[in-house]
Amino acid sequence: MTLPIPAIDLRDGKVVRLFKGDYEQQTTFAFDPVGLAQRYAQEGATWLHVVDLDGARSGHFENLPTLMAIASVAGLAVQAGGGIRDEDGVRRLLDAGVARVVVGSIAIREPDSVAAWIRRYGHEKIVLALDTRLRGGEWRLPSAGWTADEDRTLDDLLPFYEAAGARHLLCTDIDRDGTMTGPNTALYRHVAAIAPTLDVQASGGVRSLHDVAGLAFQGVAGVILGRSLLQGEFSMAEALAVTTKAGASC
Repeated sequence: MTLPIPAIDLRDGKVVRLFKGDYEQQTTFAFDPVGLAQRYAQEGATWLHVVDLDGARSGHFENLPTLMAIASVAGLAVQAGGGIRDEDGVRRLLDAGVARVVVGSIAIREPDSVAAWIRRYGHEKIVLALDTRLRGGEWRLPSAGWTADEDRTLDDLLPFYEAAGARHLLCTDIDRDGTMTGPNTALYRHVAAIAPTLDVQASGGVRSLHDVAGLAFQGVAGVILGRSLLQGEFSMAEALAVTTKAGASC
């Protein structure tokens, strides 16, 4: 069954959302991050996705105390990233109570290192974040909080990581992130064709329960829900009901 996964993006200890990954186009929400995590858990969420946006750019864990408090919320498993630059960063997040460590920039720049972490810690502990933009007919992979361009493409790395034993892939169409324009279902069909054994978490553009249902019927493992939940387009409970129904129909 497809799992709806609420997202909390942190900047300066606040809950924020960016528009297409642009740090200059930020919306700040008047939610306490820990209280918001507790609310999502009370509404039925079992997993939460957390991003340290400051850390994603700087390479340091700048919101670690807040992340640790979120990771202690009862009944909620946390996958988190932003700022992972080496294996010490992976260990620090796991020691902080994070269930899965999300690796993005380093997964693009140092795939051999990340493949070694998958072997060492197990595929359940690592989530690859290969967030992408379609440019010149190729799915490019920017890094450092989506601010730096890299040479490798999505099509280059997916087969490599599948062969390395990776299990979890978070894939965002950056041009849809925070836009409320609908998810890029063609991207996830493309990913499934290249690396069919990966459990894909779809992210970017989800605006309605119809979008959630469409992704569930497409067979993704998870749907990341950010702005849509924060703005009250639908509730976590409603998203769970939709994915449960879709799962029963498949």
